[in-house]
Amino acid sequence: MQTSSTFLKAANTLVSVVVGIFMCLAGIYAVYALWDNHQIYSAAQNVQEDMLKLKPTAEENGPSFEELMAVNSDVCAWITLDNTGIDYPVLQGENNLSYINTDVYGDFSLAGSIFLDSRNSNDFQDAYSLLYGHHMENGEMFGDLDLYKDESFFNENRTGTLILPDRTYSLEIFTCLLSPASDDMIFNPQQWQDNIDGLLEHVSSEALHVDEEIISDLETSESPQVLAMSTCSTEYTDARTIILAVMK
Repeated sequence: MQTSSTFLKAANTLVSVVVGIFMCLAGIYAVYALWDNHQIYSAAQNVQEDMLKLKPTAEENGPSFEELMAVNSDVCAWITLDNTGIDYPVLQGENNLSYINTDVYGDFSLAGSIFLDSRNSNDFQDAYSLLYGHHMENGEMFGDLDLYKDESFFNENRTGTLILPDRTYSLEIFTCLLSPASDDMIFNPQQWQDNIDGLLEHVSSEALHVDEEIISDLETSESPQVLAMSTCSTEYTDARTIILAVMK
């Protein structure tokens, strides 16, 4: 009996030690995860702060697009959505993986960059152009696209700007929708370069919020141009939040 009791005490002690070690390791990992997450967001914020100093302006002594392109020749535009944190250079790589985890400096970054679909023309002359950006929890990158899912925000915040090397577009947002990443109607921009009527019909039927008056204007326009912006969403496994804007 004494031997059995001693064995049980030893076993209990061993279990307690193992549990204690496990809890310590879990705590260390949690601290590391928080630190790592902080580093990711800090890096994204630092890059944005640096880039905002180079945001092209019409002011005589303001930054030029040439200065921005000197940092990276893949920069093709600057996107701003009013009353959000979205205020970034837009890049286009050889394919859609080029800037998914690469910042504007060409360095590895989990936050990646805002980038134009590689199948689009980088002069934004296409009828339908598609931008991508990561969904960051604090609104960094394209995280603030979530704001447009709220109907009140959508109705009150519909403007933005797309700056190019040789011209500037005013943006008027006209819809917000959720789509799976496999939605070919949204994520195959090449099919809409001659006629976007099919896209507009799809958007009208699937939208969370939509301005039907703008849809009607686009359907009768001779050369409509639409800019889509996409980011991950949490509603289901491959959900994407997309907003569409008229380029004027």
